[in-house]
Order: sequence, then structure tokens, then C-alpha cells
Amino acid sequence: MKLTPKIAKILYRLTEGEILPASSARSAVVDELISENILLQKGKHRKTINLLDKESLSNFLSNQLQIHNLQEYIAALEDNTSSRADFVKVATDSKTSKERAFQGFLINSFEVIQGTLNGEKYTFHPQEGSFGFIYDYKNFQIPEDITIVGVENARNFRHLHEQRYLFPDIKPLFISRYPQSQHKDLISWLKMIPNKYLHFGDFDMAGIGIFLNEYQIYLLERAQFFIPTDIRTLIRKCGNRQRYNNQRKNFDLDKVDEPALENLVRIIESEKKGLDQEYFIGL
Repeated sequence: MKLTPKIAKILYRLTEGEILPASSARSAVVDELISENILLQKGKHRKTINLLDKESLSNFLSNQLQIHNLQEYIAALEDNTSSRADFVKVATDSKTSKERAFQGFLINSFEVIQGTLNGEKYTFHPQEGSFGFIYDYKNFQIPEDITIVGVENARNFRHLHEQRYLFPDIKPLFISRYPQSQHKDLISWLKMIPNKYLHFGDFDMAGIGIFLNEYQIYLLERAQFFIPTDIRTLIRKCGNRQRYNNQRKNFDLDKVDEPALENLVRIIESEKKGLDQEYFIGL
């Protein structure tokens, strides 16, 4: 993804609290921000767009595009006298850039996981309220009978013990794709290992799109979307209609070849509701 001067200016106007026509902000970056619930698009005929979370936008630009100051980025684009070095400094300032210094990803578990790291035995069992971070992921191995569970929401990742009842039949190791800069590392590791992958995300079009476009496309039949057996009842009773109205399908249903996932899409479309995974915390 690239941030053009036009879209950069639109994003800046959104940070100032403006509500703009969605037709003026067509780009892959904007589509991604909408799917991440950082921008909100609403309306049927005259669609508008506004910013939901200024901090999340800042984190997205920093982690995904290495743009750490939107105003300076725009100024550098418009200044014909700016040297390439000046422009690069604005986009990838060494003081704020991720610089790949923290390659790797977060892990969590509610039971002991025995693995190896750099050929040495590695025992992982975090205390409640703490996570693990795997830096040298290329040399991190776990037994094949462990199912990798990707958790979309940070709060769900934090409160795993309250959701233990959801995974009675597997031995899971939970991983998080946030911060987003670590997603490529996560996918690289998942492609290196034979373990099954179970995606635990929001039960809406955006959540399904993330699974299909960011995980299953690489992991193929090893990847499945976690779907509770009573999902229709849950969506009907506890789903959010606004969440459904504010999202668009960013995947081709014809490419979904998993019956359970096809059924979930039909349920969401028939009920016209989406369900946040946070619902399952503390039940």
C-alpha cells in the first residue's frame, strides 16, 4: 500500500474531525482502515466517512507505512526542494521507526507449552496478566499436536482464561497479529510449521475477510475459522446491526470452500448483524 498526497490530506482532515464524502477517499489504504474499524463509512446513497480512533490511525500509519508524522509527510510531498533524504527521514525516522528491532510476535496460553527455541528446551506458561514475545521465531518450534489460535482482539488476547471454555478439545497456543507490523513475521512462522491454525475473530464480514485475505490465502486447508455451534442464536440475540451496515464484503464468496464458513456468511447476511468476539469474555 502507498499513501498518495490526496489520501494523506484526506486522512489529515479526518483527524481534524471532518466528515467527508466516501467517494473522495477511494484507495486501498482507506479500505484497509475501514476493515480495521479505524474509519467508519456510513450511509446508503451518499456515503460519508469519518475517523473513529485517532490513536489507532497513528499506529496504523506508523506500523504499516512507516509514516510517523502525517503533517510532515504531506509537507515533504509538496515541497519540491525536499531532498530524497529529507523525505525518507520523515517517513522512517530512526527514533520512531520499528526498524525491525522487534521482529516477532506475541504469544499467550492458559496451560504449559513445551517447545524449543534455538535448539534449547523452552517452557512457556505466563502468569495471568502477562504475555510472551517470540523474537527469533525462525528457530521457535512447538509440538505438532498444538493448535495455533490467532486472536484478533487485544482484549480477548488479554483475558484468555475467561474464554477457556471455548476450546475444550484442543491444546492451543494463542498468537496475536498486533501490533500490525508483526503480521508478516507471524505468517512467515505459520508457513514454516505444520500445525493447524484456528482463527478467532469477529463474526462479521470484516473478520471473515481478515481470515481469508491474511491467513487462509497462505495456509490453505490448515486454516479454519472458529465458529461456535450456537452462532446463529448468538448473532440473532446479541449481534450488532450497525456493525453489519457499516461493513462491506471484501472477499469473493465463491472462493470460500468451507461449508461452515459459508453457513456463517449466510447467517450474517440473513440476520443483518455482526457479533464482536469480545462477547465471549467472562461468560
